[in-house]
This record gives sequence, C-alpha cells and structure tokens, in this order.
Amino acid sequence: MKIIATTLLLVLAMGASAGTVQASETAAARSPLPAADCIDTTQINEWHIVDARTAIVRTGPKRYLVTLQSACPRLGMAPAGLIFRPNPSNAAVNQGRICGETGETVRSHNQPPCAVESVSKIDKARFDEMSARAKHHGSGADQPTAMPAH
Repeated sequence: MKIIATTLLLVLAMGASAGTVQASETAAARSPLPAADCIDTTQINEWHIVDARTAIVRTGPKRYLVTLQSACPRLGMAPAGLIFRPNPSNAAVNQGRICGETGETVRSHNQPPCAVESVSKIDKARFDEMSARAKHHGSGADQPTAMPAH
C-alpha cells in the first residue's frame, strides 16, 4: 500500500512540475517584446495569415509570429491588406511598433480590428514552414503612413 501511495505522490509531483514549466513557457511567449525587437510596421516586407488566430510577419531579416486573442476569420481577405495599430503608448513613444502589448490590434481593409494576444520572434525555418500553409499573403506596402487619430 505504501508503494502505491508513494508512486501516486511521485506522479502528482511530476505532473505539477510539468504544468509549472508549461505555464512559465506560455507566460514567456506572451510577454511583450523589448522595444528593439518589436515589429517596425514601416519595415514590413511580407505577411501571411496562417489561420484565423495566427499571422506571421517579416521585416528584413526579422520574422515574427503574431497570435490573436480570438478568431478573426476575415483577416487578410480582399481587398488584401494587413494593418497594424499600436496601443496609444507605443504610438507615442515607440514609433508605432507592435510588441505584443495590451491594446494593439491588426485588421484588414474594411474589416473590424482584431486584438493582438502576443508577438514573438521566430526563425527562418519556422517562418517558411508556416508561410507555405498560409491562406492569405501580402506585402508591407499596405501599412498606413500615418497613425490614425482615436
């Protein structure tokens, strides 16, 4: 009986440990990027809509994974475009960069905005793999040149 109880406690402890590791990895993925690593929307070369909650963006050699808070099924649809809008703080002090902070949105032309949940940097291999299965594609030429007023 003691062996069963000890085994059960060991299994529970391992599960709790694994849950803690997963929770810390999720929290790290959702932490805003440092200002120097944020998406500079004036430098977007290409974007891809992978699914209703996932977009990827390239700015020169930097590649990003953008996860949305909820499904945004019309993102990237005609007329083609992907327009990022920073939160008021980043619009004022971080030159409109997108860092994965509260209040940031992305939308397509004539579509409602979708809240950004997180932004993380990804490597070229993952970017290429995700872009190969993307539903919509475009260039950074779709970005507005001035930040719209509230």
